Amino acid sequence: MQERILSIFIDESGDFGPYEPHSPYYQVAMVLHDQSVDITNAVEAMDAHIRYLGYPFHAIHTGPLIRRESVYVNELTEDRKRLFNALFHFTRRLDIHYLCPKIKKSDCSDVIDMTGKLSKAIRNSLSEHEDYWNSFDKVIVYYDNGQVELTKILSSVFNTYFTNVEFRKVEPVQYKLFQVADLICTMELLKEKADTKSFSKSETEFFYSIRDFKKNYLKYILQKLL
Repeated sequence: MQERILSIFIDESGDFGPYEPHSPYYQVAMVLHDQSVDITNAVEAMDAHIRYLGYPFHAIHTGPLIRRESVYVNELTEDRKRLFNALFHFTRRLDIHYLCPKIKKSDCSDVIDMTGKLSKAIRNSLSEHEDYWNSFDKVIVYYDNGQVELTKILSSVFNTYFTNVEFRKVEPVQYKLFQVADLICTMELLKEKADTKSFSKSETEFFYSIRDFKKNYLKYILQKLL
């Protein structure tokens, strides 16, 4: 029988610094892909579409894309929306799942407390799906090692939880599913902001309204939640 392998692509939103009102959460998006499900054609089609839009070899970063920051600072709204929609529809059509454990930074007294709470949130998120994990023989975790603290937490939690786990450092431009994890992070953060009616001006301009965001985007992403 062929070995069943689960790929987990991880991206984070937030940092281990002190609580700040503009960044109240720390969340970890984990995109889950059963390697027996071939997504080669979808990835190739996505690459072709991105090239057509004028972004060859480009890793989409949805937060800056929405806020018109970084490499998107001079891009027109309609061009940014085309790029966002390309990644969104790519994600919507894929046979994948995701988890996104998160903590409120305001609940953490210091970095040690935050580390403990985040580790517990990740463990709890994993423990809710025992049957799913047990259906795989091996887990491969893909992360860009962007934050040393999170890298240590992931190594500790996953090596404790899984008997056969491997870690691989990735470059975002090389893996579309890592870009999907970036999208999930952004969407989950926007969900929290939508629930508290605290969209920024740039987010409102990009999605038109919280209602449109929930109706046209968020509900499709939430269907991927494990």
